[in-house]
Amino acid sequence: MLDQKLKTRAIHRAKIIRGQLDGLVKAIESEEYCPILLEQSLAIQRSLKSLDRFLLENHLRSHVKQQMQKAGGDEKAIKELIRVYTLSNK
Repeated sequence: MLDQKLKTRAIHRAKIIRGQLDGLVKAIESEEYCPILLEQSLAIQRSLKSLDRFLLENHLRSHVKQQMQKAGGDEKAIKELIRVYTLSNK
């Protein structure tokens, strides 16, 4: 379950990212100067990384914490975190 305060922040951040992406699409369609497009793309990537941090924080504070308290749950938590770490480094 998502922490409600974190959920609100994550939804807000995702909506900002959607707006940034819509702006980038319009800039590409209007053939803006390439460095401007790259700046917008990089800003979106930074925003996504920030959203990832919010989501990871929630997972650690709620699900992982609960899993570690259950017998055998620590192995599941470790596998999930390794999978997320692996995906983040591709």
